[in-house]
Order: sequence, then C-alpha cells, then structure tokens
Amino acid sequence: MPAGKMLNKIDLTAPGRLNTLVENRRVFNLTNCELNIFESYQQAYRVPLTFTDFVITSMVRGKKIMHLYDKPAFDYMPGETVIVPANETMVIDFPEAQVENPTQCIALAVDARYIDDTLHYLDNYYNAGDEQHNWQLRFNQYHFENDDEVTEIINKLIRVCSSGDKAKNIFADLNMKELLIRLVQSQHLYQVEAESQESNNSSRLHYVLHYIHEHLTEKFSIDILCRQAYLSRNMFFKWFREQFGLTPLEYINRERIRLAKQLLADKKNSITSVSQQCGFSDVNYFVRLFRKAEGVTPGSYQGLLLNDR
Repeated sequence: MPAGKMLNKIDLTAPGRLNTLVENRRVFNLTNCELNIFESYQQAYRVPLTFTDFVITSMVRGKKIMHLYDKPAFDYMPGETVIVPANETMVIDFPEAQVENPTQCIALAVDARYIDDTLHYLDNYYNAGDEQHNWQLRFNQYHFENDDEVTEIINKLIRVCSSGDKAKNIFADLNMKELLIRLVQSQHLYQVEAESQESNNSSRLHYVLHYIHEHLTEKFSIDILCRQAYLSRNMFFKWFREQFGLTPLEYINRERIRLAKQLLADKKNSITSVSQQCGFSDVNYFVRLFRKAEGVTPGSYQGLLLNDR
C-alpha cells in the first residue's frame, strides 16, 4: 500500500566500490551530525546495527524488517522514518534485497548536546499559557510516515551533507533543528491525542483535539474551534501550529483521510459515501485531497486493498 512521502532516490554505490553486499556504508561527517547511507544487495537476517548517538533513519528504497525495543517486528518501507536512542541496537532483516532490487536507507546520527540545545529552544519559545511543558524526545512513538515537510527537510539534509559546500555545517544545523522540532511536535500531538481520549478537559489542547474527533464526520468551521479555545482566528492558528507543527485544517484533513482509509476497506462503501461520512461536502475535493495525501485516488486505494485479500 502507499506509504508516506518518498525521499528522492540517492545514486547507488558503484559496484567496484562496494565493501560489502549487506549494509554497505558511506559516511559524511559534519560538526553536529553524521549522514550514513546504507545499501544491501543480498538477502540477510538478524543483522545488528548500533549507533553511539541518537539517530534518525529514513528508508529510500527496498524493504527491511525491523526488530526494535523488544516490540513486534515491523516492515520498514520507503516513505517512513524511525528514530532510535543512542546505544540501542536495531536488528534488521533484508528478505527481498538483491542486486536488481537493493535496499537503501539513510541514518542521521545527531550529537546529544545539539539535541539538548534544540529542546531548550523549544522550552523558551514554544510554551504558552496552560500548554507549558518540558519538550522532549520520546520513544513510545518511534515509527513515522513522512509528510511533505519532513521529506523536504531530509532531502535538503542529504544534499547539504553530501556536498562540498564550505558552509554546509551552517545549512545542516538549520535543517537539523527544524527536523528535530517537527519530530518532537509530532510526538507531542501523538501524546495529547492519546490523553484526550480519556481526559478531554485537562487542557485547552486536549479539549480542542477531543472536539475535532467527536465531530470529525460532520461539517464544522475553524471558527468554532477558535471559540472553543477562546482564541482569535490568527492566534488559534499560530498556537496550534507551534504545538503540533501543522495547521488545524491540515490536522482535520489528515484525520479525515485516515478515517476514509478505514472505511474504504469495506467494498460496500462507495467513494461518495466515504466522502460524506468523513465530513466532506464535495466529493471532488475529497478525491483531490486523498490523492495528494496517499499518492493514489480513493478508488485505486480501495482496489488495492481488495486485491491484497
């Protein structure tokens, strides 16, 4: 099935320069981070990989199976990102790797001090009112689908780290800070969503997310959310984006598309019916939004689901 937003393909290592056919590694060192590009050209199983720094990994091509945190193994596909703390061993399977179909993955190892500085920045500038809290990287959510902005940032980091530009440390620092902030905001959203299911009145954030999910299948305006949050429209958009890294409308549409994917699993549900059940009044708008998010139309997505059974 379609995954998240794909990274740009990276040129594969020339065959004569391969040191190994399993997890061949190219390294680009910068002041606060290290870009690793891993490629595998043959099947292999239970391959361990450990970094001494926090690492952000993203799949570029092929398929891996990841064993991590004593949790059930999961498929790791292009368009996805995984974060791993320092000194945590990833155990990786390569069930489909071959010369004609290699896996390729990037891993950004980040200096701990740089992470601390970024979290301190968030504490100083992204706290407001009853939403004050200590920003931190969590590892209860570690597997992400890339969105447009995350993909764009990682693509920039790959270009910068592998370039010969004398100023690349400066550009890498700016992009790395933004990437870390996006990931932390995404985790914060995940945490507040989970909490809002049980305690929708513990903060304004919890209340707003609870309201959105309670009315997801209905038509409602952003102005209603502004009133629920006791904020002007401009302040509401600013506040919401600072907390979660996306606008209220982007979040609502994302959740409606997620619901649509569940409904499309039932062949009895037509595209028009799914559109209406997800709160869209215009089926053509729903189709455009779904295609932008998933890379295929709702009809194609439903067909792929049914063919997989």
